[in-house]
Amino acid sequence: MYKTVSIIGGDLRIVNLIELLAKDDFLVYTYGLENSEDLIECENVKKCASITELVGSSEIIIGPQPMMNDQENISAPFAEEKIPIDELISEMSNKNKIFLAGKISETVEEKLKEGNIKSIDLLKREELVVLNTIATAEGTIQLAMENTQKTIHGSNILIMGFGRVGKVLAKMLDGIGAKVSCEARKNSDIAWIKAYGYNPIHLSELDTVLGDYDIIINTIPFQILDENRLKYVKKECTILDLSSTPGGVDRNAARRMGLKLIWALSLPGKVAPMTSAEFIKETLHHILKEL
Repeated sequence: MYKTVSIIGGDLRIVNLIELLAKDDFLVYTYGLENSEDLIECENVKKCASITELVGSSEIIIGPQPMMNDQENISAPFAEEKIPIDELISEMSNKNKIFLAGKISETVEEKLKEGNIKSIDLLKREELVVLNTIATAEGTIQLAMENTQKTIHGSNILIMGFGRVGKVLAKMLDGIGAKVSCEARKNSDIAWIKAYGYNPIHLSELDTVLGDYDIIINTIPFQILDENRLKYVKKECTILDLSSTPGGVDRNAARRMGLKLIWALSLPGKVAPMTSAEFIKETLHHILKEL
């Protein structure tokens, strides 16, 4: 099994991942984490002076989750300067490297293939996705508590979408006494919502009930809450949008209407970076065994 890895960029969960791997006797080479004080005296961790040195130190290169902070640069909040993705790909090309990161775009995926670089999107690994829903759900509840003037217990809460996050979130909210409704468009999902004991809302009925809720949580990566639907939402409602870019809520319309909208991205890394790092490490071990 591989015991040497190179890690480039990343947020606090990547810093925690490095510490966990170092404790497991991995030798970890890093770049783009220069300003992380937690790694200054960490044993088994070597800071590289260049991307060339980093890539040359290991067959396994690990990037952030999500991988990019814009269309050109790797997400690296602890770096002293921007890290262009094209520079990293150029260094890895045709050198039998394996690149692991989260949310690898189709454009970057094509460039990796052109460079003969095997890539694995960590956020497409089912075990990591499922485990991340726990931190996402807890973080969502934390945000709801901080941004409403009512207790979660007894509040009318609508969860839009009944996928992995929607299921875990509904269970947690129901467990602390919220009145939980779940929206879905598939009749099979509506049946499961009924089976779990939540109030089912079919997409076709959404307009007629939006005004009933104290909190609306969107998990759907398409804009369902457009300007027309937002007109039905009461002013006191807090909207939490968990979906990735471009989001599931018309943000401009919500702002014009004076609605409280929180676009909550990458919650696992923000509310539970250590637990998220443990989940990534577990997934990484699975991948390394497969390799």
